[in-house]
Amino acid sequence: MSKISISTLINLHNFKLIDGGIFSDNRGKLFHVNEFDMTLVKRFYAIENNIENPTRAWQAHQKESKWFYVMKGSFLIGLVKPDNWESPSQNLQVEKIILSETESKVLYIPPGYANGVKALEENSKLMVFSNFNIQEADTDNIKFDINTWLL
Repeated sequence: MSKISISTLINLHNFKLIDGGIFSDNRGKLFHVNEFDMTLVKRFYAIENNIENPTRAWQAHQKESKWFYVMKGSFLIGLVKPDNWESPSQNLQVEKIILSETESKVLYIPPGYANGVKALEENSKLMVFSNFNIQEADTDNIKFDINTWLL
């Protein structure tokens, strides 16, 4: 299990890190990701893991795309491309990336990957966007045991 840099991840796969920014003045802060084209987004939800169980893993999609944005705190995101959708190898490399509220970035994950998320700080909150409505998502939601791969 290696930790992979953002630039390496983007060069090796179809993942995309969409840069944003943070504007600060006497009124406070404004977080933005203006280059995030939400044309394909059909729904979103937020994840806030409790500190006793900071990890949610492994959920996979053969057709659905996801975008992740950290609203608060930080998360370790694990990504795996299953070699077999019914019984994947447990020896697959988990690619890891850390997203933080201090960076204001969106991580795009294309179809064909399993992902796991682990809150790195108490009260961390992750916003997840999807190109599938809930009915479509229910037909493309594959779950693997949390111990299939290490996050």
